[in-house]
Amino acid sequence: MQLKHMRKEIAQFLQAGQEAIARIRVEHVIREQNIWAAYEILELFCEFVLARVPIIESQRECPSELREAIASIIFAAPRCSDVPDLLQIKNLFTTKYGKEFVMAVSELRPDSGVNRTIIEKLSVSAPAAEVKLKVLNGIAQEYNLEWNSSNTEAEFSKKHEDLLGGSKQACAGVGLSKAPNKQGSFKSSPSNGAQSIMPTYTKQESEHRQAPSASSNAPFLGTNEIEPSIKSYDAGPVSDAKRETRPQSSEILEKARAAIASAERATAAARAAAELVHVKFGSLKLEGGKSSQ
Repeated sequence: MQLKHMRKEIAQFLQAGQEAIARIRVEHVIREQNIWAAYEILELFCEFVLARVPIIESQRECPSELREAIASIIFAAPRCSDVPDLLQIKNLFTTKYGKEFVMAVSELRPDSGVNRTIIEKLSVSAPAAEVKLKVLNGIAQEYNLEWNSSNTEAEFSKKHEDLLGGSKQACAGVGLSKAPNKQGSFKSSPSNGAQSIMPTYTKQESEHRQAPSASSNAPFLGTNEIEPSIKSYDAGPVSDAKRETRPQSSEILEKARAAIASAERATAAARAAAELVHVKFGSLKLEGGKSSQ
């Protein structure tokens, strides 16, 4: 129900034209869907291990047919904080098979046996742009919205360098605005040495002496034009920073909602893990008692 509510909110944002917020919220929806899928797989693995407890007790090494299930439970235990029973199961397997076995699984070494779907669903990396666009289109179709995804596709297709292009263009603009200053100084320089360059002219001396006065005013006009351009470039990043701070508060609230909702969705996996914890691992408990003595 919480996931459905999150999808409904995204549909409302798309309908209101607030695509920037929708692009952020859709990541939480994808993360919750992935966690839900991981819990379903872990529930099956816990049931499978529970049915094979006698085989685990009878063999010292990890059985090959149970390696994927056991390795996946060990890998997911620290990443599923909503199911603390998985950590107890991990400790039992650490006592049974040793720290090296658990370390190889946690580090995803070759032949660790961890289920690939579990690794993908519990990954902390951001979802791909194609996945986010697919979920957004699915939400729009679910709520019968006529949503044009061209702007979102263009935003997702931008590279990291393109997102930082604004500051580069501002610097380039300031550099170009400073260029007339240098050219004006070069033009005004002949006014200082006009007598050495043109010593024999008589009638045109007054014209040459009056001409630099107009050219010497050019740099001052250039500086007056430069100042508004610099101010406009300086004002740009400030307004952008204010816009970027707005989605952060909604993202924090959404994370809090997702954390509360994930606790309710973990009940099925928690029950299976709790049953597996309460099973009497005869050999495991004996070995645990010997190690404590």
